Amino acid sequence: MAKILDLKLDRTAKTSLAEQIRIGITAAIDSGALMPGARLPSWLDLAAQLGIARGTVKTAYERLADKQLVVSSRSGGTRVADHPAKIALSDPSETTDLQPLLYQDFLTGTSIFQNGVPASDSFPVTLFARLRAHAARAEVAAPLIYPDPRGEPELRREIAAHLALSRGIECRPSQIFITAGTSGALGVTLRVLKAEGRSAWVENPGFPPSRRALEIARLAPVPIPVDDDGIDVAYGIHHAPDAALALVTPGQQAPTGVPLSLARRVQLIEWAKRTEAWIIEDDYLGELQLKRRAAPALASLDGTGRVVHIGSFSKTISPTLRLGFVVAPTTLVSEFAEAVMCLAPAPGPAVQLATAEFMRDGHYMRHLRRMKRVYAGRSNALQTTLQSIGYPARPAGLAVLLWLPEGARDSLIAREALTFGLAPSPLSAWFSPAGVQRPGLLLGVATTTEGQLPAACDRLNQLIHSFS
Repeated sequence: MAKILDLKLDRTAKTSLAEQIRIGITAAIDSGALMPGARLPSWLDLAAQLGIARGTVKTAYERLADKQLVVSSRSGGTRVADHPAKIALSDPSETTDLQPLLYQDFLTGTSIFQNGVPASDSFPVTLFARLRAHAARAEVAAPLIYPDPRGEPELRREIAAHLALSRGIECRPSQIFITAGTSGALGVTLRVLKAEGRSAWVENPGFPPSRRALEIARLAPVPIPVDDDGIDVAYGIHHAPDAALALVTPGQQAPTGVPLSLARRVQLIEWAKRTEAWIIEDDYLGELQLKRRAAPALASLDGTGRVVHIGSFSKTISPTLRLGFVVAPTTLVSEFAEAVMCLAPAPGPAVQLATAEFMRDGHYMRHLRRMKRVYAGRSNALQTTLQSIGYPARPAGLAVLLWLPEGARDSLIAREALTFGLAPSPLSAWFSPAGVQRPGLLLGVATTTEGQLPAACDRLNQLIHSFS
């Protein structure tokens, strides 16, 4: 308890030990470390822990009771009394809205049209729960040693085999590093590439947290326009030919959903080879292409070792796993191994081993095939519903992109929609702040069943008219 409450007693101080205990417990109550109803240790236990007389602790408790901060009873012991929470002074380092346009998809609960999360109503919950429980028991019973910071060998082997079949990437398990989601994969990659102070191509529009991650890593993002063929490589070569890297989503561009054309893939790789730049391929949707077979990964075309491929299981299984991975070029394997060992070791073995077994027994591929059918049906139904009320819409990965008239305030529409259980993402937030921003809404299909569409689209239509 003394460690929890951070009770530091100074026997040389003029303040009595009982008063020091009272002050320490009062501070813990005021800060919220001790909540109403929390039980304090007995006089005997706390006295023994602090190495002082029981009477000293009793005196401190009596003073706390006099101030109505604690209550005592024979059956319940001494507990923190109910009390109104203190209003803390505002801290400029904290914010109540946490930049909702940037983090909305992460912080809201599951809502209609929410982006960035898979459907929970079609996942084999019982099966995966059993695998996780078995893996957790095995983890507890295993020898108490540090796990491999690169990730469990079983999962790395399964990912290598899966990437070869589904994404056309030929790699060895030794090239794969397990991370804490895509953000962990991007973070360790930026550490390894050591490009601080240089510029980096980013798609415009593009994923806002990734753009911010580059800034945090002290790179200067250069917004590169996106059209129906993906990122405009020629524009990037003209405006930032000496960039250190390009961060792209070539499989299904985020947020427009267009794949990077073959001509531009070749052009991008040739630029990286010629300038010794790096390409970070964020394969965020993997093979979840709803209309046709997914195009091979950009890394499958890379014969020069300039592409770092990153992915995760957040969109295919669950973001709660916090499982991502990096496929490192062979020339960078030792650098990645050192970086993850010292800065970003893989998550705990249990979740890795459960996922590996889920893949090894064929459940993962069956789940992906089933979800592609489910998502395609929901996407088609959403487009049909929107078109029936006069809104042209287009598929965009696991979302439907709804363009709005110029001047429409998509951020206000999205913010107001949250009060009705709807969570569309405003497209303007995906554009570079310094560039032209086109209003629109990204309507996620994973969390939206067909039965919810009529009422949800009608409410969305009302909001659009109110803020346009």
